[in-house]
Amino acid sequence: MNIKGDRNMGPPIRILVIDDDEDIRKILVAVLEKEGYKVDTAKNGKEAIEKSRKNFYNMSLVDVKLPDMEGIRLLTRIKDTTPKMVKIIITGYPSLQNAIGAVNQGADSFIVKPFKMESILQTIKKCLKKQQEAKEYSQKKVTEFIQTRAIELEAAS
Repeated sequence: MNIKGDRNMGPPIRILVIDDDEDIRKILVAVLEKEGYKVDTAKNGKEAIEKSRKNFYNMSLVDVKLPDMEGIRLLTRIKDTTPKMVKIIITGYPSLQNAIGAVNQGADSFIVKPFKMESILQTIKKCLKKQQEAKEYSQKKVTEFIQTRAIELEAAS
């Protein structure tokens, strides 16, 4: 898997950072780009939806409180644009209700502000590894289905 964006291993991992706080967006962009990720940003839900319709992202980091919609509501909206995108909620309002709501709406993980960058990087890598494993499993299952179907069709003829 191309976590670091190595050109020999395919295209870099693309991450969309969605937060209305410009300082947080700038910090996350600087740290994530240093790690080799390709990073784009959105300051609200509407901009995030537009960008996710036009571009492919492996992952999004979504603030719970956005000026135009709740981040948890945004999870379902961007799932329509990229169903297998990893979605990590970032919040300064930690509560069991927020965590349950985020997971129920498709969040893959939940990070509380103020956060440590090492913690975010570990969470990102863990989620990307799960995404890659799921992709490989799906590809294996499709291959098995095609092989089985080919044998069935050959036997029927």
